[in-house]
Amino acid sequence: MLHDLELGKVLFLDIETVPASADFDKLPDNFKRLWEKKSEQLRRFDPEQTPDQLYSRAGIYAEFGKIVCVSCGFENGKEFRLKSFYGDDEKIMLVEFVEMLNKHYNSQRHLLCAHNGKEFDFPFLARRMLVNGISIPKILNLAGKKPWEIRHLDTMELWKFGDYKHYTSLELLTAIFDIPTPKDDIDGSQVGHVYWVEKDLERIVTYCQKDVLTVAQLMRRYLGMPLIKDTDVFVL
Repeated sequence: MLHDLELGKVLFLDIETVPASADFDKLPDNFKRLWEKKSEQLRRFDPEQTPDQLYSRAGIYAEFGKIVCVSCGFENGKEFRLKSFYGDDEKIMLVEFVEMLNKHYNSQRHLLCAHNGKEFDFPFLARRMLVNGISIPKILNLAGKKPWEIRHLDTMELWKFGDYKHYTSLELLTAIFDIPTPKDDIDGSQVGHVYWVEKDLERIVTYCQKDVLTVAQLMRRYLGMPLIKDTDVFVL
């Protein structure tokens, strides 16, 4: 797919997710029970942890978390433009994101690209859209599609070269390819705290946008292209 890749047709994206509630005690009783069952699997690796202590990890599960930010980036001639959809109301945010996809990324020439996107970002988005009663846009909906019809790129999968046991973080790849790191403020493990305790969503948005730009830079390294200059990056 890369040999004829049109970067202008690629939407780079990243999502930030948090637990659905500020803490375990604020969950409805039925979800407390369900999280206790889920946490039994997690406790096999850390048996000293209680369900409420493990609840900080709930944001990585679409059934127990929610999306607070979707950041996107695309090349427009010489420029790289960033746009974010974010807020406390997940449904409103996702509706706006879907409207953008349906309007601008709805043909077989368009692609979505994320780091570990096939395992996390793309399915998480689709699941939360269903939970919120939102129709999944064509570019995200895999139902009935053949593998070659799926318009998804994953910079981590590309780095695997078929080695399905191999996980490589975006931070490590930025070091290998000499790309400025996006992890100069917070990392994914801190997003829930920044959202629920510090109540600083703007900080999360900035972090998410940095990840999007980094994924685009990594793709350019894969293609043997020069990095995007800071002066050519614009936030919409």
